[in-house]
Amino acid sequence: MAAHEFTITRRVEFNETDMAGIVHFSNFCRYMEHAEHAFFRSLDRSIVDPALGIGWPRVHMSCDFKKPLRFEDEVEIQLRVSAKTSKSISYQFRFRVADAEAARGTLTVVCVRRNEAGEMKAASIPPEIADLIEVAPADKLTD
Repeated sequence: MAAHEFTITRRVEFNETDMAGIVHFSNFCRYMEHAEHAFFRSLDRSIVDPALGIGWPRVHMSCDFKKPLRFEDEVEIQLRVSAKTSKSISYQFRFRVADAEAARGTLTVVCVRRNEAGEMKAASIPPEIADLIEVAPADKLTD
């Protein structure tokens, strides 16, 4: 059965905060990547799989902030697959702390292979990965 959703919880580390004691905005990209990697592991795969010879560069990322996150907060990060093509996967993320939404984000990755010259070129997602991932139902996705 293919998956379209994954949730993970992590604690905010001191080094992720700025002088105001709030998580620095750049860490939300790391949080999204952390959830994506855990999603792949939940499918018994890895984002890095030398046998397949593919990579997943990030081609788009956005984040809207609603509530500050602080040191020691336990943040629930929910990932939903919002789109999938033959060569890319897009995710929506929701960050929650203490039952309140802290942020919303999006991330799009493209499957690539290196050609003979060593340049990365978009490639079809291998079936052994594509078959494990599906787009979330429309009623689960937010705008």
